Amino acid sequence: MKKIITLLLLCFLRIISTEAQTTGQINGHIIDEKQIPVMYAVVSLIRAADTVQVKSAITTEKGEFKFMNLSEGIYFIAVEWVGYVKKLNGPFTLNPPEHQLLSIPQIVILPGTKQLNTVSIVGQKPLIERKSNLLIMNVANSILAAGSTALEILSKAPGVSIDNDGNISLRGKPGVNVMIDGKLTFLSVAQLASLLRTTDANSIQTIEFMTNPSAKYDAAGTGGLINIKLKKNTNYGTNGTLTAGGGYGSYYKSNAGVTLNHRSKNINLFGNYNFSGNKEYEDMNINRSTSSFNETTYFDQQGRDLYLRKNNSYKAGIDYYLGDKNIIGFAMSGYANRTDANNNINTLVSSRPPVIDSTVTATNAGKIKYTSQTYNLNYKAVLDTAGQELNADIDYSRFNNDNSVIYTNNFYNAAGELTKLPFIFRNGTPSRVKILAGKVDYVYPVNPKMKVETGIKSSYVSTDNDFRSENFDGADWVNNLTQSNRFTYKEQVNAVYANLHREFKSTTLQFGLRAELTHSEGNSVTLQNIVKRNYLDLFPSLSIQQSLSKDHEIGFSYGSRINRPDYQSLNPFIYFTDLYTFSKGNPQLRPEYANSFELSYGYKKTTNVTFGYIHTKDVMTTTLLTDTVKKTLLIFEQNLAERSTVSMNINRPLAITSWWHTNNDATLYYSRFSSPDLLGAPFKNGKLTFMMNTTHNFTLNQTMNAELSANYQSAQVFGTYIARPIYGADLGISKSFADKKATVKLSASDLFNTRKIVVKSAIPFQDYNLSQKQESRIFRLTFSYNFGSSSVKAVRERSNSSEVEQNRVKSGN
Repeated sequence: MKKIITLLLLCFLRIISTEAQTTGQINGHIIDEKQIPVMYAVVSLIRAADTVQVKSAITTEKGEFKFMNLSEGIYFIAVEWVGYVKKLNGPFTLNPPEHQLLSIPQIVILPGTKQLNTVSIVGQKPLIERKSNLLIMNVANSILAAGSTALEILSKAPGVSIDNDGNISLRGKPGVNVMIDGKLTFLSVAQLASLLRTTDANSIQTIEFMTNPSAKYDAAGTGGLINIKLKKNTNYGTNGTLTAGGGYGSYYKSNAGVTLNHRSKNINLFGNYNFSGNKEYEDMNINRSTSSFNETTYFDQQGRDLYLRKNNSYKAGIDYYLGDKNIIGFAMSGYANRTDANNNINTLVSSRPPVIDSTVTATNAGKIKYTSQTYNLNYKAVLDTAGQELNADIDYSRFNNDNSVIYTNNFYNAAGELTKLPFIFRNGTPSRVKILAGKVDYVYPVNPKMKVETGIKSSYVSTDNDFRSENFDGADWVNNLTQSNRFTYKEQVNAVYANLHREFKSTTLQFGLRAELTHSEGNSVTLQNIVKRNYLDLFPSLSIQQSLSKDHEIGFSYGSRINRPDYQSLNPFIYFTDLYTFSKGNPQLRPEYANSFELSYGYKKTTNVTFGYIHTKDVMTTTLLTDTVKKTLLIFEQNLAERSTVSMNINRPLAITSWWHTNNDATLYYSRFSSPDLLGAPFKNGKLTFMMNTTHNFTLNQTMNAELSANYQSAQVFGTYIARPIYGADLGISKSFADKKATVKLSASDLFNTRKIVVKSAIPFQDYNLSQKQESRIFRLTFSYNFGSSSVKAVRERSNSSEVEQNRVKSGN
């Protein structure tokens, strides 16, 4: 590994020193029919060979524009300005270094509605395209957005699998991190799923899938990264969007939101607020048995959980433009969520089914509050006209989670008579998390076909969990010292990276190296147990894309990544579902490391075939284990020795008619988990899994679209348990009006109410079957309206410095 890294660094320096070369530049000036300079017009540079847009710019107050770092070739220049005819000029020939600077004749644009009879830009991005180590799903202006949510769009993406809990896998690889606009979400799995379900897919521009991200990105995420890029409001003046909706499954749902943006020459103000109120249920049944001393006890647990969730999220910020090349910004965001939970569980205990020996009924009432605040200060400087940039961010975040549950347990004999006094206890789990992080990123374009990216990042995290368990003695609450526990955790990660991107005639090369130095300290204050870790990791990455011809291309990529445990999973407190089922943190949990390889083939930029292999060691796996002495079921995270996954993915869009388009995606993968010692014996668990997604989009007329999608996933393995097949279908229809500013959508998710999770143990002598059915068939009606001005660019996209650390904070919805 040291030799490989040394060789990469030598190649890195060699390419930088030999590849710098002279580049071309195009300058121009735009006026209207009155010879007045046209300010803030959108100017696009179009490559004549394939009519693809190469660059875009905004004219200055003098009507001037320029394009830097251009390769030789023939170009068209397109000009767009509100109320004026789109102007396409050219062709213009640029051939540096002989003619490095090209000043084109003055461009005059005219008012009116007639389209000039010139060259048409016919290039249109396909639904699925591949760029270097990126797989991109172009959702903007696609029928896929009609009547769908972000979660539905994501579930139809190539190789993506989402279960009922919202856990996301990419081509059979769990441990996927999700970003929205380059920022990892601050949410738990359940909260992220809730957010994506209420995010209108019409607001999505693209979805990027990075199975082997470059060294620029944090190394967290062994399964890769998914980046959902939302459409940005590009208008001057004041504008915004209003959204309101309601739904019904077994209970009513509601959501509403407003987004506002105001842009003047030097200041951009932006903000949004969203509310959702949902009542929902989850049914869970557990059938299991435990054997001890030739005696077997059978448990049949049947429970229904009711949740009333009220979520409030907000964001506000300002960008101040210090001229054309410097921007300073400040943003704050947060959420205030509350959940009232009422869980009812009946546990039937038997020594010889179907005869019932005793019954335990539990009524668990909980109140959960989650709040967060994040403050971000950022700065961007464009250092020269060649594209040299410097970005800096500093963040401070606070998370407060308060969870209080009262457990009331009643005991009955076979005749249904009370056998003893109720056992009542309560757990309080206050949690405080603070994050301070900063990063600096620098981009240096050596020439139009090569750029170098470098950066540093430092983050500091501190958590404090004071878990308190109390028993009710009939008159007062008494602290249970054997269950109460205080746990603190501190972690500091310092990182530095360098990344090189180089384009040749038919080859694109990208490689980089990221180093992360981690220091952590977990302190179980009550148990007087301190776990310290210090480790330095190097994460190399490599991507090669080779164009074989106009219609054929192949690619290879490699990446090394890490998943650190979330802070809550390290806390050794016990959280009860009922007397016989509970979860527990694991302070000995170690990070998992993965090496991922991929070989891809693309045909006509539509059909894609990908072969992948990933090997992960110290796999963090959710494990279900039965205690034969206490006769309980324990759920906790632990490290298995390794996981290997071999996969093949095929994606193929198909146009059946002009109004009926489909996209079909199939993934076949084999995952194998193994450990030399699990409960005193070697453990191996592997299975071949097939996934299929098909989406059908119908254009009914110019303002009405429909979508039908279906998915199937065969049985698969998750560490120590096996999940049965899951399948379902969704249907949606949308209607736009008022010049497409307003849209009404009607959708039905899980139309036939078939999506259900059923798992069983893969460990010999462990007998349990668990079924989980959430409220999945929901009918929704949503209305959205866009208002405001419509001229040129506004809010910019930011990626803050504490996104990875915030993503590891458990929170609720």
